[in-house]
Amino acid sequence: MLTYTPVSEAGGVGKTTTAATLAVSHARAGYDVLAIDMDTQNGSLTYFFGPDYDRGNPESDNLVRHLVGRPNGEFQALTHEVEHGVDLIPSHNMLEDIHEFLLNEKNQAERLGESYSMYHQLHRVLQEANVRENYDVIIVDSAGKAGPILYNALVAVRNVVIPFEATAKGQESIEGLDDLVDGLEGSVGADVGVLAVVPIGYKDTRDQREILGELRESGFAVPVVIGERGSLIEGCWKQQCSPYTYVENHRSRKREYELETLDQFDELARHLERQAKLETSEVTA
Repeated sequence: MLTYTPVSEAGGVGKTTTAATLAVSHARAGYDVLAIDMDTQNGSLTYFFGPDYDRGNPESDNLVRHLVGRPNGEFQALTHEVEHGVDLIPSHNMLEDIHEFLLNEKNQAERLGESYSMYHQLHRVLQEANVRENYDVIIVDSAGKAGPILYNALVAVRNVVIPFEATAKGQESIEGLDDLVDGLEGSVGADVGVLAVVPIGYKDTRDQREILGELRESGFAVPVVIGERGSLIEGCWKQQCSPYTYVENHRSRKREYELETLDQFDELARHLERQAKLETSEVTA
């Protein structure tokens, strides 16, 4: 099974777009994909794929209820089938208070003399739901900043993909992520691996070439380098669909550089699948 979360401490680098595009690429290759939206922002996977779902309804069953052991239904009922058969667990406004919810559970457990880890609850939920029997790929789109949402995602999937802005600011976010992962491993005893770093918005300037070279020399896997694709990404968000569907259904003419970008995301997805030793599968659409 392939499990990962796209992570970047820098905002606006395409974390959610990367998660959505890779989810669809895996599904197009014939894999069963579960995408979990744990981002509290409105511009998340839930908005990107646009399922018929009210994230503000306090009475609806949602992932937070399962994380704190008070579900209103079965785990599988949380999923919504979206583009190319990807199963999506949408975000819910209750995620904004997840730290308080989990802390209350921890305090109650400790008063009863029980152990409780605030950061292992997503792992527990996925394990109890036997997701490994139903899915080949799990992608968690989490909050970018350190906290219980990100920590739960990392403990559950143990792997990250890092969308990377090839600037000095981007370099700092990589170094900050190393510190974050090291801190998580020390706190909860979870090994977290970096499957790939993905430069996005690359313009091939001299400074960017130097940064890219240093990045590769540091030992990170950099399978693809994505150029500046602002128009494509903006179109995807406007139409609430992946770049594959946007190019196929919403472009009057095919643009070679956009087709190249789709090929690059497919190449990245195949790289990630090989890391998990998933069986080779042909793209079906």
